Amino acid sequence: MKKSFLITGATRGIGLAIATHLNELGYQAIGIARNEPNFKFPGVLYLADLSDADKTISIFSTIKQKHSIDGIVNNIGIAKPQLIEDINLNDFNTVIDINLRPALQAMKFFIPNMKEKNWGRVINIASRAMLGKVGRSSYSAAKAALVGLTRTWALELAKDGITVNAIAPGPINTEQFFFDHPKGSEQEKRVMSTIPMGRMGEPDEIAYSVAFFLDKRAGFITGQTLFVDGGGSIGLMGM
Repeated sequence: MKKSFLITGATRGIGLAIATHLNELGYQAIGIARNEPNFKFPGVLYLADLSDADKTISIFSTIKQKHSIDGIVNNIGIAKPQLIEDINLNDFNTVIDINLRPALQAMKFFIPNMKEKNWGRVINIASRAMLGKVGRSSYSAAKAALVGLTRTWALELAKDGITVNAIAPGPINTEQFFFDHPKGSEQEKRVMSTIPMGRMGEPDEIAYSVAFFLDKRAGFITGQTLFVDGGGSIGLMGM
C-alpha cells in the first residue's frame, strides 16, 4: 500500500510543488487548502480554513476517519511584515497562531497512528527568516518556535520510529514572495543581495528536500533543520 502524507497549504507555491512531487513518486498526497483550486489537485484535497481552530479539528477528524496518515508536512504559514514600532498585536497573534497551532493539532491527531505503525515522518516548513530579518518580528519568532518544536518532537518520538525535521527555505519563486517583495523593488533587491548563489529558489527544490526526509532511507536523521536558501544562511541576514 502506498504511503499517505498530509500537506497543509497544499494548493499554492511550495505546498503544491510538494504535493505534485510526492504524487510523482507514487505516494498519496492528502492536501488541505482554504479554497478550491482551478486545476486538478495531484492527490486527495480537503477544503478548510485552518486559521479557525474548530474547523481545523473538524477537518483533521474527517481525514483521520478516511485515511491512515504516514507523515505530515506542516507547510501552512503567514507573514505580516511590520517594523517593531508598528506591530499590531492582533496581527502578531495571528502570525504566531497560524504558523504553530495547526502543526500542533496535526501532531496530536495523527501521531498515535504513526506510533502504532512504529514509523512516521514529520516535516515542518520553517524559514531562513528564523535567523532574523528586518520587519519580521512575528514571522521570525513563529518560525524559530517551529524549529524548537521540531527538536522537542524529535526527542519525544525517536523511540517510536518517527522522525521530525525542518526545512528552512530562503527566497522562493512564489506568488507570496512577490506579494511581499514586488518585482524590481528595493525589497527584492535587498533580499537577493544576501543570496550567494545570486538567484531565487524554485518550489520544486523545496519539494525534493521534503522527499529526501520522507524517504525510508532517511530514518536515522531527526531533529535537524535543513536550510535550502542558496547559501543565504551562511552570510549576513537582516536585509
